[in-house]
Amino acid sequence: MTTPYRGLILDFGGVLTTRMRLNGEAFEKSEGLEPGAYFHALNQNPAGVAVYAALEVGEATQEDWNRIIGGILGIDATDLMRRALANLHPEPQIVDVARRARAAGIKVAMLSNSFGIEPYNPYEALGMYTNFFDAVVLSELEGVRKPSPRIYQRVLDALELAGPECVFVDDHAENLPPAETLGIRTVHHTTDPAATAKLLDALLLDRTLA
Repeated sequence: MTTPYRGLILDFGGVLTTRMRLNGEAFEKSEGLEPGAYFHALNQNPAGVAVYAALEVGEATQEDWNRIIGGILGIDATDLMRRALANLHPEPQIVDVARRARAAGIKVAMLSNSFGIEPYNPYEALGMYTNFFDAVVLSELEGVRKPSPRIYQRVLDALELAGPECVFVDDHAENLPPAETLGIRTVHHTTDPAATAKLLDALLLDRTLA
């Protein structure tokens, strides 16, 4: 019997890439910031939280984000998103799973709450943009972000697949239940890419699975 899955949907930051936490800590060091300052600006400062949420749905530009986050941190805002993501790299074990899946005829999509794509496109910079996937769904371009159920339906539509035919991987547990309501099999990626890769290979490529 063959695997029932015909589609693989992957988050970008922290799944297709190395861990966002490690990237942020490296950014703090490179900019001479106090430990935790960058995460506080993104996740607790009201202006920082608001501009990031607006960026993700296309209601703010990347340059707006640069200006506001730079102001909160008291650092040069020029090209800040590029600097903030400078220590983010492709996660080779997950990237290899995506390649194996496509080679086996499984459609692969990236679904990301956007970092913005102008003036700096992190997806293109890391070699994981439109030419790497069968579909790319970015919240900035869709006007809706995870965990809204609408964005999961849009990636299914882009792949021309039904929910039960797909597996979705994200590093934020709160992003999984809305996908599950559409019948999508979900995988919570934590800090062990080898374990996630092994599970995905079993789900997608093990032809003994029903």
